[in-house]
Amino acid sequence: MAQLDETHDPELRSWVASANRPECDFPIQNLPLGVFRKPRDPRPRLGVAIGDFILDLRPWLEGQNLNGYFRLPSARRRELRREWSACLRESAPHRDLTPRAECEMLLPAAIGDYTDFYASLPHAMNVGRLFRPDNPLPANYKHVPIAYHGRASSIVVSGTPIGRPSGQLGQGRFGASQELDYEVEVGAFVGPGNTMGQPIAMKEAEEHLAGVCLLNDWSARDIQRWEGQPLGPFLSKNFATSISPWVITAEALEPFRVAEQPHEEVILPYLRSVEPGAFDITLEVWLRGVRVSRAFFREMYWTLAQMITHHTSNGCPLRAGDLIGSGTVSGPEPENRGCLLELTAGGEQRCFLKDGDEVILRGYCVREGFRRIGFGECTGIVQHHP
Repeated sequence: MAQLDETHDPELRSWVASANRPECDFPIQNLPLGVFRKPRDPRPRLGVAIGDFILDLRPWLEGQNLNGYFRLPSARRRELRREWSACLRESAPHRDLTPRAECEMLLPAAIGDYTDFYASLPHAMNVGRLFRPDNPLPANYKHVPIAYHGRASSIVVSGTPIGRPSGQLGQGRFGASQELDYEVEVGAFVGPGNTMGQPIAMKEAEEHLAGVCLLNDWSARDIQRWEGQPLGPFLSKNFATSISPWVITAEALEPFRVAEQPHEEVILPYLRSVEPGAFDITLEVWLRGVRVSRAFFREMYWTLAQMITHHTSNGCPLRAGDLIGSGTVSGPEPENRGCLLELTAGGEQRCFLKDGDEVILRGYCVREGFRRIGFGECTGIVQHHP
């Protein structure tokens, strides 16, 4: 069951006026964490977003990234959330805050490893029809969470320009990708992690889910088409991955917990959960000033907890600050498709990213009886490499 407490009360108001606006992404019921830098001060600082401002966390947390916070037991993370909520409530004494607009946002964690899953059934079907028309869905898809190992060194924070990659485009051809694409995903930061050889069981998996962010898995489709067989993505994926700077804590997501999608095949016992394991997150993609996609994270075939459990089922160690990508979040209709490649699956004209295009990802959670919380934005502008 969802672990709700006074911090989720929709009637709570903050002494920070901007946090009380109905459309605000960062009300007092959210309290996401990030790493920021003040003007003319090179030191990275840990902060909580509240409305249009940032609360410096030095009285509570030390360090230049959130890895130390991620290592904490979930009970301690909940305790800290209650303390931050108390000091930002309407009746609490005012503290010094820094305007978010004046700050530079940094990567929230030192990311040691990055694994990207493939957990949307509509996305897998749409892409499969393009690459394998006679067998769009692999036989194992509904039995095992599919993933590939990404590249942590090319993960960048929102706002970082994205260079158009070059690579092999076919036999005897090398050059700049002409089929650059985005993929809208949810990124999950690992909490304490496990010792090598000690799997994380489903009943313990969410203790290791510290928080989530928006993630754009930039993809060069022409490179991917040529190199993808037999081992899957490589240079078509590892040149850049953008993430949003604010980490929405697992505790903030509790009111938006819902039942996962039903499975058509009986899954193995180690992947079964007795509690609702999905989260009701709405994800949007904006391109050239137009919303081109709106999809729903609750419809993913595999949950974040199942991804964590499966990832460690062979004894693989996860460490605090490791990043897990959910895979492209898509749905059954054209307006739900989470990347440009999928639009071709329905017969539409193929159209990929142009130099100068800015891709904006947005996310938010809405549920009757609770306050809306947002994820902020994850942005990137495509640039041509000389």
